Amino acid sequence: MGAAIIGFFNRMDRAVLAAFACIIALLLVGSLYSSSFLSPEYLLQQLQVASFLGLIATGMMLVVLLGQIDLSVPWVLTVGGMMSTAAAGWDAPWNLLAIPFGIFCGMALGFANGIGVAYLRVPSMIFTLGMNAVAQGLMVLRTGGFAPQDHATEAMRVLATGRLVLNIPNALFVWGIVGAVTIFVLTRTTFGRAVYAIGNRERAAYLSGLATQRTVLLAFTASGGLAASAGVLLAGYSTKAYQAMGDPYLLPAVAAVVLGGTNILGGRGSYLGTIAGVILITLLQSILSVMQINEAGRQLIYGAVIILMLLIYGRQRKQI
Repeated sequence: MGAAIIGFFNRMDRAVLAAFACIIALLLVGSLYSSSFLSPEYLLQQLQVASFLGLIATGMMLVVLLGQIDLSVPWVLTVGGMMSTAAAGWDAPWNLLAIPFGIFCGMALGFANGIGVAYLRVPSMIFTLGMNAVAQGLMVLRTGGFAPQDHATEAMRVLATGRLVLNIPNALFVWGIVGAVTIFVLTRTTFGRAVYAIGNRERAAYLSGLATQRTVLLAFTASGGLAASAGVLLAGYSTKAYQAMGDPYLLPAVAAVVLGGTNILGGRGSYLGTIAGVILITLLQSILSVMQINEAGRQLIYGAVIILMLLIYGRQRKQI
């Protein structure tokens, strides 16, 4: 039994183990600040909040595994929230399409990102940053720069805040389903193998016959759809969408992915690590809030984490 446990830990990625160790440390630190930090209700609340970031980090991980980056997440998320609540104002039965319509809008923006990166060969950092500005412009044009007056549908509120089974947040089930599909896709499909191959060396993947452009296109489309899905849930959580609702999620999403052991230069990483990274970032945000660290301080911490992991992975890549 002991040998089996030791073998299991030896097979696990050290970055993943480190992330889970940090989670345990944060739980212990948090319990020192608040006696309710380890209560089941508080932990479920944190997992509910983590679900929103988890959806975004899932799409970000797909893109990062390719050796790319998606900087359009903030306003693609906002588009998903705003367009779903806008559709909620339609007459029945069209308002039933509010959730899929918001997700579709995010997928359309992600598809445009994929076209630019995969076929036009524009660096992802530049193209997705430009797409973020385009999405922002479209939403400002639609609302005139004012806060939208549309409200979320009952279905959006139930998905984001309801607890229909065993008092577990519905949002956690949504993340669980998305995560299960992602694990299957990355480990059991040709698309998943292509993602890792492209991240390791795109030219070699292309010469081996893999559809590299289509893979990149699908990954960015998925990233856009998942960011928009998080926007839909966030709109349901707060009952309405608002300007720049996605701005606080870009750096935490990237930090969660790299903290979970995904190589920010592509080709290496597991979804288990991303789960650990998301939970770690969520607990860190909670503790920083308890410690009354402002948003600027949080952004500094996330940025420092990303730079540190980039330096570590960059040195590893050079040694290969």
